[in-house]
Amino acid sequence: MVPKNWDKIKIYELSQPISHLTPPWPTYEPLQIKFFKRLAPNGANGQLLTHSNHVGTHLDGSLHFCTHGRDIASIPLNELVAPGVIVDLSDIAEDYGIYTSKDIEDRVEVKEGDILIINTGYHKYAFDQPEADEVRYMIKHPGPTREFAEWCKRKKIKWIGVDCGSADHPMNTKIRDWMPVQAKECDRYMQKKYGKSLQEIFPDEDYQLMHVLLFPYDIIHAENVGGEIDKILNKRMVIGCFPWRFVGGESCISRIVAFDEEE
Repeated sequence: MVPKNWDKIKIYELSQPISHLTPPWPTYEPLQIKFFKRLAPNGANGQLLTHSNHVGTHLDGSLHFCTHGRDIASIPLNELVAPGVIVDLSDIAEDYGIYTSKDIEDRVEVKEGDILIINTGYHKYAFDQPEADEVRYMIKHPGPTREFAEWCKRKKIKWIGVDCGSADHPMNTKIRDWMPVQAKECDRYMQKKYGKSLQEIFPDEDYQLMHVLLFPYDIIHAENVGGEIDKILNKRMVIGCFPWRFVGGESCISRIVAFDEEE
């Protein structure tokens, strides 16, 4: 049955376009496309795709970091599609910055069991944008500390979406080792801004906490969100993530949309 108000529902795109130009998470396999059939002479076009699960807009499943975690096929549909909120933090976001649960709650009401989409503004540096800057997008975007992750647990967030390379702060990932020049730059920033070193803010026991700490509780996240995110700032909506029904899949490229009822 079609809902009576379906003609008043506006659907917003929250995904990046994906192509062979889309950068994967550093060190992961990019999308590669090969035609193995062509309309002439084979009568149809056919393509073979090779890629990792961490290219473009994708959903990290708990199996990605948790041996006993759920695969993508095991995520219930009512967790993938549910009420949630899109919060705009672009006014406070800066290179290497930290956002907190207070920053979120100062702007929107987050209810228990919500989906939470975070607009840092860094989607403007994505590969397909006029201001594209892969280093800022992947290496310098803002991120959270343990305080935020613990808040997500208390709120029983279904899943989080971020408009940048990782739901973790980039310097709380392997990027800290891979990009030593930027790590030193971040350390200087942290000491000036917060009065603590990078190591103090992100000690070893907090390594990649948005993955390691939350995935055992099936609080997962989508990365590289984008699309029309700037059109729906600080709003409650129904949000949907649509990965494959991927048996054994640790993560999956996904389409993410938001549904809004026009007044």
